[in-house]
Amino acid sequence: MARSPSRRLAELDQRIIACRACPRLVAWREEVALTRRSAYADQEYWGRPITGFGPVRPGVLVVGLAPAAHGANRTGRIFTGDRSGDWLFASLHRLGLASQAESVSRDDGQELSGVRITAAVRCAPPGNAPTPGERDSCAPYLVEEVDITDPPVIVALGGFAWQSVLRTLQTLGDDIPRPRPRFGHGATARVGSRWLLGCYHPSQQNTFTGRLTEPMLDDVLGRARDLAETGGVA
Repeated sequence: MARSPSRRLAELDQRIIACRACPRLVAWREEVALTRRSAYADQEYWGRPITGFGPVRPGVLVVGLAPAAHGANRTGRIFTGDRSGDWLFASLHRLGLASQAESVSRDDGQELSGVRITAAVRCAPPGNAPTPGERDSCAPYLVEEVDITDPPVIVALGGFAWQSVLRTLQTLGDDIPRPRPRFGHGATARVGSRWLLGCYHPSQQNTFTGRLTEPMLDDVLGRARDLAETGGVA
């Protein structure tokens, strides 16, 4: 009997959480979980790889870079407990895709509708910079997650995620357009049967400088939502 998407995703999540494939990332995530930031000294950190969050069959899959050391590596849920997540969940809430405007812990009751959030790399990397080897080691997880969830629209937060998504879709057999689509905020590409949209990452570096504003983030995520709701008709 074929396994259901829910069962396959649950099994994938278990393998992700148990992963110790990258020694540098394992050492870093666990060191951060032990030493902790003073503001969270009384909290028990997750200190393990992060799975995706959201429905099994979303209309939109949002792909980030990696968990934040004191965000998801602390809370155990992607984009939860850090400033980037504050921006992302607030935007999703404004668009009717999240039940709450903020996400502070994995048991805060937050629910997503029509959208799933994940990352190209599942462990918090030092300096938010995974090595090429770490990126490649994690790549099969994203391939499997996209294969299971089968989203018609994917939003890549930043150039790293954009390239990771293109490699993922190529692995799954989708024809990559030529010339190869280039990342940019608002970039839109048809890749096989899916739409790929680019968005600046809601990092402090981008939001504090005004490179990414709330209307800019809402515009990309709103277009992604609309594409998913219209069956991919631009």
